[in-house]
Amino acid sequence: MKKIIFGLIIFGLTIQTYGQIKTEELSEVVITATNYKYLNKVGLTNASVPVALLQSKVATFDVRDSEYYSDEYDTYEVSFYIPDAYVLATYDKDGTILRTAERYKDVALPRPVVESVARTYPGWTFAKDIYKVSFYDSGMSGKVTKRYKIVLKNGDERMRVKCDEEGNFL
Repeated sequence: MKKIIFGLIIFGLTIQTYGQIKTEELSEVVITATNYKYLNKVGLTNASVPVALLQSKVATFDVRDSEYYSDEYDTYEVSFYIPDAYVLATYDKDGTILRTAERYKDVALPRPVVESVARTYPGWTFAKDIYKVSFYDSGMSGKVTKRYKIVLKNGDERMRVKCDEEGNFL
């Protein structure tokens, strides 16, 4: 019995030696702050996964690395697509986002929107939703509008509701 306990202790100690984590030093990371206005205004903190994925892709896209880049054009319109979403972004020749038009289907709705709709329409369920975002860079600060179009269902009845990001009905 002593040999078994002693063997388990030795075995337990040897397993821990193999579980150590190797650390590697990363190369230098360069963060470009070209589109910080866009990222600050659209707010990726509470966004659902497809929204955050597409918006971060739009913000990090560099038009100057594109095969279509030429110094003679002032603006570039670039489309980004995933199955249930698309973004049409306009960049200037330096790669700064001037404006976007975004549309996402069936995203996770923010808590204020869900609570507002559930409070106003009890007994109704969410059938589908569309999230629209438009960003416009107006000089020193960008302007963003966020709208939700929601289809509610109660049995055979359907109702369409529009609201903003804070749950205010339009």
